[in-house]
Amino acid sequence: MTSTDSPPGIAKADLIAGMAKGMAVLESFDTERQRLNATLAAQRAGITRAAARRHLLTLAYLGYLETDGSYYWLSSKVLRFSGSYLASARMPRVLQPTLNRLAAQTQESFSAVVLDGHEVVIVARSGNDWRSSPSGKAQVLAYGLHLGARLPAHATSTGRLLLAALPKPQVAAWIKAQPLRRLTAHTVTDPQALRQSIDAARRQDFYLASEEHELGVQALAVPLRNVQGDTVAALNVVAAPHRWTVQALQRELLPVLQDAARELRPLL
Repeated sequence: MTSTDSPPGIAKADLIAGMAKGMAVLESFDTERQRLNATLAAQRAGITRAAARRHLLTLAYLGYLETDGSYYWLSSKVLRFSGSYLASARMPRVLQPTLNRLAAQTQESFSAVVLDGHEVVIVARSGNDWRSSPSGKAQVLAYGLHLGARLPAHATSTGRLLLAALPKPQVAAWIKAQPLRRLTAHTVTDPQALRQSIDAARRQDFYLASEEHELGVQALAVPLRNVQGDTVAALNVVAAPHRWTVQALQRELLPVLQDAARELRPLL
């Protein structure tokens, strides 16, 4: 959907196109492009350069962007949105105690994730991001796995599971529309292979992705369902290959995730 298309559930006459374009410009900032000028913002938001320039100037005037006169970048004011969501949204508050308990129990790192377009978003997160490498030195387990982080769905265990919950025609359309970028040598970028892996996630009701998003990182995920049986999020654990083999992950941590998902179901 472009910034001016009418989304499902709203009449075109009710859609404020200017607001949609402004949000598209704001969303064009991410970890890949942290600083944008009018030309880059226009390309990423799918609008004209003149429109992008006006939106950038307005967002800077409102305090959501900072600028040096040529380039723009996000200001801390945008955290008001995430802070308000985390303070008011029910799901993170419900999930956090369980994530903390699992982290204390296993000394591993756990996340709850939802699907948003072509990305998954971490909405709740435990700690335990520091590990010892085989050499005995401390290292960060994975890059960018912070609260609110957005990761490409096609390269994550949670993304596979959340896509598996969608109707198959919708999955096929999703795969066709997405740029399946290669992040590591292990990333699945072939559409047919990705479709097969999503089918596997649907059959087995869990998924393990090994070094697809980042080298030295593997993640095991299970779906989080509400009492109606709808998948509302995914729960995953992130572990280093030198600490856990694939077999050990499935044997020891998969039951932990599945038990937690069952316990959380009446609360979601």
